[in-house]
Amino acid sequence: MSSSNVTPHQASTTSSADGQQVSLQLNDGTQIPQFGLGVYKTPADETAEIVRYAAKAGYKMVDTASFYGNESGVGDALQDFPDLYAVTKLWAADLGYDKAMRAFDESARKLRRDVVDLYLIHWPMPKTGLTAESWKALIELKNEGRIRSIGVCNFQPAHLTQLIEETGVKPVLNQIELHPSFQQKELRAFNESLDIRTEAWSPLGRGAGLDGEIVTSIAKKHGKTPGQVTLRWHLELGNIVIPKSANPKRLDENLDVFDFRLDEDDMQRIATLDRADGRTGPDPDTAEF
Repeated sequence: MSSSNVTPHQASTTSSADGQQVSLQLNDGTQIPQFGLGVYKTPADETAEIVRYAAKAGYKMVDTASFYGNESGVGDALQDFPDLYAVTKLWAADLGYDKAMRAFDESARKLRRDVVDLYLIHWPMPKTGLTAESWKALIELKNEGRIRSIGVCNFQPAHLTQLIEETGVKPVLNQIELHPSFQQKELRAFNESLDIRTEAWSPLGRGAGLDGEIVTSIAKKHGKTPGQVTLRWHLELGNIVIPKSANPKRLDENLDVFDFRLDEDDMQRIATLDRADGRTGPDPDTAEF
């Protein structure tokens, strides 16, 4: 793939295709695995078993949230895999300095971690006016050594700009809905301009477009599945990616994306799948919970 498809910042850290995963450097100097397991909607009573399976298979990171209701299951698995990079999130109802502090304590207790690798504000909720003071709580927790890195989810450029102006501290990453049908090119570029990593939630777009001619033909060309091609597309762009599955076969399949590369033609064809109406989740500017 030519350098026209990635920015210089991303080009030096894009995943290898020799069967090995890579870690990416964040703007606070720490490292994050580029590939992990998402557990959104994973049943609480199944989460520990699924995370253990994923860790044994080679996943290096698990991404949960207080809203998911399965942090305790993740915490059970973390006891067996202490090196697994753990991510959780501050829910919208817990915005505000004191509430954020209490919410983090509860998440850390459930994860059974003295130090959480990455803690994220789940939604910007601009109408509440509580984002900056919540972020100040995360900054304090990081300064206390209880969180290694802090970031956000679903923040638009205006949200990021205001947060940084009011606190002076940039997030290390912005986790956003991102898949071939909703490629968020402008937001990815904005993140990149601030040295903020982009992480993709719903990286497979809930299956939308995976059976289309473009992705299926690229999959046939490389001897891979459409899902694997889509995940490889994310890695080529330099995105951090957290596909979710509770199926062992699919967990293995999703991880099997490090032994091939997409070429420039593949990337340009996938770029044509972007749609203005491709969003499947809430609009961060208007979302209410």
